[in-house]
Amino acid sequence: MKTKITPVACMFLFAALVGGCSTNTLPPATTHASLTTSVNDYNYLIGPGDNLNIFVWRNPEVSGAFVVRPDGKITTSLVEDIPVTGKTPTQLARDVEKVLSKYIRDPIVTVSLSRFNGPFSEQVRVIGEATNPKSVSYAEDMTLLDLMIQVGGLTQFADGDGAKLIRVVDGEQKEYSVYLQSLIKDGEISANVDILPGDILIIPEAWF
Repeated sequence: MKTKITPVACMFLFAALVGGCSTNTLPPATTHASLTTSVNDYNYLIGPGDNLNIFVWRNPEVSGAFVVRPDGKITTSLVEDIPVTGKTPTQLARDVEKVLSKYIRDPIVTVSLSRFNGPFSEQVRVIGEATNPKSVSYAEDMTLLDLMIQVGGLTQFADGDGAKLIRVVDGEQKEYSVYLQSLIKDGEISANVDILPGDILIIPEAWF
């Protein structure tokens, strides 16, 4: 007879796997990202599913809109399979200029994005007793409150103040306590914290 593993059991299994991390406290969210170096230093990285607008000055025939394929590449009218995942728009623009220089004299390229997903490793994941647990694309200046709005808040069974945030710092996985109940239900703004790319938020079920 096979034992069925429920989503809640999976959540606690994951929590057990990271349980060896020491619990730390995060500082309250900053009003402006410039006050927090780790947030301010973040540059958006292109990922699969992103919509790119590539403009080549004076060459509209090779300009256009492109969707990044699951393999992290795009195909233009002149060049197939240009790797784009993990690059900033500026880095990609310089790379495209190098590629197009074989066909166009002194190309000037600008890259912008109209739809954002980012690389999977950069997305923020919410597990457990959120109304809509899912992976969320990181956005500049994102806070814990912003993240909870995107996942629809807490379920009625959530232990919001027992939530944990898992973050990799200098190559080491660390665990932080976060207080979602105090933030969302009680309006305790000091419980709001900055979110970084790759964070994992685990919301356990309350024991009634």
